[in-house]
Amino acid sequence: MIRLTLNLFIFLLFFSCKGPHYNYKEVTQKTFNQLFSSLDLSNNQTYVINFWATWCSPCVKEIPHFEYINKNYNDSLVKIMLVSLDLPNHFNSKLIPFVKKNNISSDVIHLTDTNLNEWMPKISEEWNGGIPATLIINKNFQKFYPKPFEKDELIYEIEEIINENTFLNGLGSR
Repeated sequence: MIRLTLNLFIFLLFFSCKGPHYNYKEVTQKTFNQLFSSLDLSNNQTYVINFWATWCSPCVKEIPHFEYINKNYNDSLVKIMLVSLDLPNHFNSKLIPFVKKNNISSDVIHLTDTNLNEWMPKISEEWNGGIPATLIINKNFQKFYPKPFEKDELIYEIEEIINENTFLNGLGSR
């Protein structure tokens, strides 16, 4: 009887235990044109597009701020997109492990266009290519920040743009 109970316990323990649970999303690879054609600027959604890389320590430091926004704002109101500028040969060796290790749940896009001079001016004529850099955009606004964010500053900027967008669309205050 004890042996049967022990075997049953081991069986249940073995089959009921799950491996580590990750909430990260699949990392997609896109060109600049694919990335920007995927934005729907016809509605009230505000996109927060952060340009970063795994080797950039100020970038890595501010990712939790974007994750906070992703978790605490309605996805139909604010959409976080973390656009990695990691080299193509670092996709599997650096980017994917980083996203898994840090359990990133925001959308992560690996930008495959390596010719920055071709697409960077479309973001901002003033951008010199330094990262981190963030673009906040919706149907009424496009604002570029070529610098890292502190959490409170990021929240403030997003709230300002959301409230202005809500006002312009005749929806009153949020």
